[in-house]
Amino acid sequence: MLVHQLINEGKDEVVAFHGKNINYHQFKEMVGKYRNYLYYQGVRSGQNVGLFSRNSVEFVCSYMAIVSLGAVVVPINNQLTLREIKYIIGDAGIRYLITMARLDFTTEVDKLGAMEQVTQLVLSDFSPMLFELELPEAPKLAAEFSDEEACAIIYTSGTTGKPKGALLTHRNLVENAKAFQAVLGINAGDTVLCVLPLYHCFSWTCSILNSLLAGASIVVLPAFAPKETLAAIKEYKVTVMYGVPPIYNLLLRVGEKTDLAGVRIFVSGGASLPQPVAEQFFNKYGINVVEGYGLSEASPVVALNPPEKTKYCSIGKPLPGLEVRIVGNDGEELPFGDVGELVVKGASVMKEYYNLPLDTAKAIRDGWLHTGDLAYQDEERYLFIVDRLKDMIIVNGENVYPREIEEVLYSYPGVIEATVIGVSDSLRGQAVRAYVVLTEGQRLDKKAIKGYLNARLAGYKVPRDFVQINQLPKNNTGKILKRVLCEQAENERAV
Repeated sequence: MLVHQLINEGKDEVVAFHGKNINYHQFKEMVGKYRNYLYYQGVRSGQNVGLFSRNSVEFVCSYMAIVSLGAVVVPINNQLTLREIKYIIGDAGIRYLITMARLDFTTEVDKLGAMEQVTQLVLSDFSPMLFELELPEAPKLAAEFSDEEACAIIYTSGTTGKPKGALLTHRNLVENAKAFQAVLGINAGDTVLCVLPLYHCFSWTCSILNSLLAGASIVVLPAFAPKETLAAIKEYKVTVMYGVPPIYNLLLRVGEKTDLAGVRIFVSGGASLPQPVAEQFFNKYGINVVEGYGLSEASPVVALNPPEKTKYCSIGKPLPGLEVRIVGNDGEELPFGDVGELVVKGASVMKEYYNLPLDTAKAIRDGWLHTGDLAYQDEERYLFIVDRLKDMIIVNGENVYPREIEEVLYSYPGVIEATVIGVSDSLRGQAVRAYVVLTEGQRLDKKAIKGYLNARLAGYKVPRDFVQINQLPKNNTGKILKRVLCEQAENERAV
């Protein structure tokens, strides 16, 4: 099955786009109009087409129309600067860029170089008149095409170095949606809320593709805003919601039990869900948040807790059809309980990094995708992420995993958010520094919080320094940007 063929799965269920309600038949008709227009403009099979838009019906229709033409969609983070957009345009060789509004590169022309070769197709200009235009129908592709053909290039967040484009095939994305469906059991009677950005693989595969596969109703909001989200959940009788940990943390503080009474499944991904947040959410709303794990290079979901038996701090079990191993430095599989790198093999693993054969060879070895995440597996085969390999701190030769410390910090009274990094230390190599966000009006008592941690952690794991901060830096999928804090710490040291 090809990605765009999923729009044939639904019947009369509603696909709601921020107040605009359409059924699957109307949705399919709209995609056809977009397809004809893009073909008329020159989009052809094999081309890479940029898509720069917030969540909307236009985003979904454009995506489906692009890939139905045999072209490759390149969703672009709509928070990026012109310079960052220009990098992706150049790296992916984009010649057509679909945008919500025209991007003005003229102010940056001296720095960015000429952009005349890129044709911008502005959604606000052409989408309102598509049903009035009498365009010739775009030709059907001969016998469609192989599901091994490229479908999307998903650019990594670029937290280290330049972003890389993970090239995903139709088979990668559809098989991931199918495997996810086998665990979660979304059905045609469900209404799925999409508030996460659609350019991100987590949101697209889980909120859109999985829902289309099940024939479920979908409610797409432009972005997460607490009041609007709670109102949409009530109005559309939402039963399934996908979010990131900061969303669930916020809903703890602003929602009432009745607000979420109709939701049967909450799924969390994108970053680790702190146990205190998960426990408080269950205590308030009476339902567990189902935590999963994935990465763009795996389309993205690798593991998910079974809804009927979740474990706190676990990312659950591998999806059906995926193999996972925990391996040591020598590549040998480690026994239950031992910490090593998580590697994965299966139908949803990307084809390659676009135009980066050396990076591809480093990431995928003998068919196994090396995630760069440290993890272990218990005897029931539940997986537990310990930390990112690159985030591990070494203090006097001892391995320190920030997540372990962060879990304890979240249990300290008044802590809303917390993160831990390693900073340079002339005696120990590295020292642990904690950043905490406290409830409004509370001041950090460093002696008290240090004593709290000393009673719960080995001495070398206890941060030597605590910094109270009003807000942690995050990207717009909710992932804390430790890189920003590390750079600030290094700059402070250099002064």
